[in-house]
Amino acid sequence: MTNNSQPWFAADAPAEAGKRHAPATVRNRDAIAQVLRETLPPSGLVLEVASGSGEHVVHFARLFPALHWLPSDPDPAALASIAAWTDEAALPNIAPPVRLDASDPASWPVDTADAILCINMVHISPWAATLGLLEGAGALLPEGGLLYLYGPYVQEGVETAPSNLAFDRSLRERNPAWGLRAVHEVEVAAADRGLSLEPGAGRSFP
Repeated sequence: MTNNSQPWFAADAPAEAGKRHAPATVRNRDAIAQVLRETLPPSGLVLEVASGSGEHVVHFARLFPALHWLPSDPDPAALASIAAWTDEAALPNIAPPVRLDASDPASWPVDTADAILCINMVHISPWAATLGLLEGAGALLPEGGLLYLYGPYVQEGVETAPSNLAFDRSLRERNPAWGLRAVHEVEVAAADRGLSLEPGAGRSFP
């Protein structure tokens, strides 16, 4: 879980109909890709939960052509943006986006995945979404499969940057159910669902 204070939805829409642009994507995608190079399986299906604008999945699909990518989001406008970006890219290893509510894993329209990627969702959603994500990951992933989470977290014994504290306050002002989560809370919730937390930027939950 890495430290990034930019929400995925900070977007200025491009002129193309339906396409959203998240400025944070350009800033963080290469750092994320560096971790993914070391942690993703060599082949298989990667489910992206909360794909947002769709820019990340296009970037990663280009970098990892041996993997098949399935973007998802619960928001119709986000799904339209994902479709616009992926249609434009015309990459053979990206499936059409699917509607997926992280908080309701029983309704997920996929029954298996070799890895799951979730960028900047945990802090901009109710805690139930994180619990559902962990539940769904435990059900879908094979033993040793990767659930990669990216975003800002609070870690015991590590000073939280003032900018992230301010970001946390702004999130909670917008929605009391949002906010930066403690790494320990996520770790405990993961363990309750048969998942284990690995140190470092990537989180592998066998």
